Amino acid sequence: MNHRFVIYAVGKLLIVLAIVLCVPTAIAVVECLPIAFPEILLDQRIAGFWMAPAGALIAGTALVLWGRNSLDVSTAREGFAIVTFSWLVLTLFGCIPYFVYLIAQVPDAGLRDIARCFTDAYFEIMSGFTTTGATITTDIEVLPAGILFWRSMTHWLGGMGIVTLALAIFPAFGIAGYQMFRGEIPGPTKERLKPRLAQTAKILWGVYALLTLVETLLLALGGMSFLDASCHAFGTMATGGFSTRNASIAAYDSAYIDWVVIIFMVFAGTNFMIHYRVLFAGKTDLLVRDPEFRFYIIVLLAAVALGVLAAQIGGLADREDITRSYRHERLSEQELAGRMAEESAKLSSPGRTIRHVAFQVVSLTTTTGYCTADFDMWPNALRLMLVVLMFFGGCAGSTGGGIKMVRILVVFKAAWRQIRTTVQPRLVAPIKFGRSVVEENMVNSIVGFFVLFLVLFGFFSVIMSLIVPDFTTAVTTVVATMCNIGPGLSGIGATENYAWIPIHGKWVLILCM
Repeated sequence: MNHRFVIYAVGKLLIVLAIVLCVPTAIAVVECLPIAFPEILLDQRIAGFWMAPAGALIAGTALVLWGRNSLDVSTAREGFAIVTFSWLVLTLFGCIPYFVYLIAQVPDAGLRDIARCFTDAYFEIMSGFTTTGATITTDIEVLPAGILFWRSMTHWLGGMGIVTLALAIFPAFGIAGYQMFRGEIPGPTKERLKPRLAQTAKILWGVYALLTLVETLLLALGGMSFLDASCHAFGTMATGGFSTRNASIAAYDSAYIDWVVIIFMVFAGTNFMIHYRVLFAGKTDLLVRDPEFRFYIIVLLAAVALGVLAAQIGGLADREDITRSYRHERLSEQELAGRMAEESAKLSSPGRTIRHVAFQVVSLTTTTGYCTADFDMWPNALRLMLVVLMFFGGCAGSTGGGIKMVRILVVFKAAWRQIRTTVQPRLVAPIKFGRSVVEENMVNSIVGFFVLFLVLFGFFSVIMSLIVPDFTTAVTTVVATMCNIGPGLSGIGATENYAWIPIHGKWVLILCM
């Protein structure tokens, strides 16, 4: 592997990070404007925002100069190495603003406080860049505007991929750029819209930015401030889930906002190649012909139908089941009664049930993680269905996490073929995807990915069960971080967070992300 080229590419990405950090830095400056220079530089709301871009620019320039003569590379290893190390290094510099803010809240901080604050800041920003949306912040609404915007912006950068952004800004990567593109774009296919890779990257980012802008305007029309609307649009289109409110989307209690977010979550879970071809080439027949998109919509509609039926018939879970569900801080009897009454009202009519069930099904399937209801109070069958949907994720080429719809579909087809060939040993049954036959090496690759995913899920679940006192919580922390969901069940449910998990547990989950 060409290590010097990997260093060069990571350096370029650090320069991109330094550039994009100027946006939240400007917001932080505006918030601190009454403070005069140079005192403003020491304010906890802005100090990290000049340290981070300065450090990223210096380090990025040094790495670029070190590796600039090593651009001759044509293997996939460099692409995957660049993507992996870029997450680690960009998160290291990206967490500086949040770390500075957190450490400023601790008077006379010792080594343990520094370690805890760094872990929390790294966890939060890694959760942002990987579009997981798992948060350690217990009171989001007290955070400064610059921090709130930066948390959500990390989603937006990570959703489409900061590597593809770098390819759009710095197109002169040649063959190596395609290897980076392969390493970044999710799914088993990396289709080019244009012969030049930089053109493809620009088109994808253009569609992404357009949909984000439209959602921002629609949310602003629904009563959100421009900051809240942009942050929630970032979180939706990136399938991230960071909110500016403690209660997530539920804080607005607006059917209009809920349905706008639902629609754009569906868009975010769709292959962006389809968006481009439908919007700019008028190929609406793709919505019918594309087998992955059909499967994606069928899964969503079937899950919503089953969820609505179960919720209308059974309502909330029994009080005993809800009480047994682990929470880090137990609700008092009065708090529990109030919470149950509130959640029961959300399922009190068919219209409200459809709205809230549809929101949670789409949110967790696309791995966005926004919440309008405490689904941990729903019956166990519904809770299990939501956990299973977390594994599905969005389509290949979308911003969604999870295993991806196309892989699930191919695994289903491979399993069905195995059953058929067991009954008919001489049967020759190639796996088809639409009108195309999937090559056997691709089928084996997808099945191998699926098995590796499940093995890692089991491995990390065992580790977390040794750290977290509740088994359901331990398992769903792994599902929620490996699949980039955010909320899980019990101790990390819709109204909970990850702040209480021990430091070593947070580092395990960072590795999962």
